[in-house]
Order: sequence, then C-alpha cells, then structure tokens
Amino acid sequence: MADWKPDIFAYLDYREYLADYYTAAKANSRAFSYRWFSRRAGFSSPNFLKLVIDGQRNLGTDSVDRFADALGLDASASEFFGNLVAFNQAETADEKNEAFERVAASRRFRRARRLDRAFFDYLSNWYYPAIREMVARTDFREDASWIARQLVPRITAAQARKALELLLELGLLERDTEGRLTRGEASLTTGHEVRSLAIANYHRQMLERASDSIDLVDRDRRDISALTVCVQPERVAELKARIQAFREVLLDLCDRDDSPTVVYQLNLQLFPLTREGASDDDRNSS
Repeated sequence: MADWKPDIFAYLDYREYLADYYTAAKANSRAFSYRWFSRRAGFSSPNFLKLVIDGQRNLGTDSVDRFADALGLDASASEFFGNLVAFNQAETADEKNEAFERVAASRRFRRARRLDRAFFDYLSNWYYPAIREMVARTDFREDASWIARQLVPRITAAQARKALELLLELGLLERDTEGRLTRGEASLTTGHEVRSLAIANYHRQMLERASDSIDLVDRDRRDISALTVCVQPERVAELKARIQAFREVLLDLCDRDDSPTVVYQLNLQLFPLTREGASDDDRNSS
C-alpha cells in the first residue's frame, strides 16, 4: 500500500475510511476527484463515491469489489473492506455480530484496534462482568475451575481463564502489592459502533439470565416484579431520571459492603408497549 493511503485495518467504519482516502488522494494528486474515482471504478454517476461517503448510498456485492479495485487494495485488504461494509450495513443484531466476528478475525485489525475486540468480548459475554465483581468476595480463589463452578449457569474453566486474562489486559482487574486480584477502574474508550453493539449484547444476555433465574434460583433469593402503566410521553424523562437516581443509591449501598459473598445482577427496564398516539390507519378504520 502506498505511504499516503490510510490503513484500512485501523477502521471500523468503511465510510470514514473512504472519506480519509479521498482527502489523502486529493492531497497526493491534483488529478484525483470524485469523477476520476467513479470512472476508475466503472460507475456512471460522477458523484457516487461522495454519495456513499455521505451515507446516501450503500454498496452492493458488485460495488464492493469495484471499490476495492479502484482503491488499490490487495486481497487481504479487499476482504477486510468487504467485511467492514457488511458490518456497517447490517440490518439486524445477528448480522452485525457475525460481520464483526469476521472483521475482528483479522490479525492486522487486532493489532490496530486491540481495545475494540477486547471491549466487545467483555460486554458480549455475561460472565466477564460477573467474574470482575466476584473478585470482591472474601473467599475468592484465583482458580479457573473454582470460578467456573460458582457461576449460574456454570461456564468452563477455559472460559474463566480467558476472562481473567482479558480483564487484566483491560485493567478491569489489577494485582495489589501482594499479588492478589482486585477490581480495577479502567476507563474504556472504543468506537461508537463496537460500543453500541457490545452494550446491546450485554443487555440481551442479562435479560436472558433474568428469565432463566425464574427456574434456576429459589424465590427467596431473587425478586422479579413489573409494572404496566399508561403515562404521557413527557413523563418518560422524569421516570428515567428517577430510575438512574435509584440505581446510584443502590450502587452506593453495595459499594459500602465490606464483605460481599454473592454476585447479583440488577436489571431495570423501561420501554413502551404501545405506539404514541393513533396512526392514520387507526383513525381511518374507525
């Protein structure tokens, strides 16, 4: 790859890469333009590259190949570019997760964006945050088999061992002066795409754990309750603020516990079950 070209393996948004490529190409050659690129890629629209960069057009399979050729990408970079396009244009969570796995499988991406892969793994595996909290237990043992047995449902020792390694890598676990594991307070910064996908994965998995707990956990060790209410849309902001304040109170109460022994998960959900107001179809049918 020419020195002036941006490294595609450092990107998670193919449109951002194309924008940076355009800027770099323009600085490298006065002859370069949107029209020049379109001609090189075999598109009739002189502004097709700009429309893609601005998010007004998506790339189909054939367009991906033509773009990769016009960008001068080698086989490995072309494959990565195609995976980026699939990741950014995915319409469902499953499609987005599958595409990200293909993106993160690239060794060159992992070198350039190490934190993105690690952060994704942390929030996409429900037991990673649980193991981080488990370290606060007075009886905690840094033994993968012991850790695996403590979780509900159980995981494998290999999964527990990998979780410890990643938590240490992210700074979410640290060692004190005596070599014992303690919870760290790392500030994790990653791309918006990975953050939103990983957080969505986290919430889906914790909702599944809450559902499973109905059968797996005795009633006296859990509390699952719900309210169904009808409110004005303007009230939602206040409800969210009160939930967040309540969550902070509970977090402070838990942090003051000197000898914790069990890791709990607290889920608070607030979401609409109906549309806001009547649609035109509803009014016309009445």
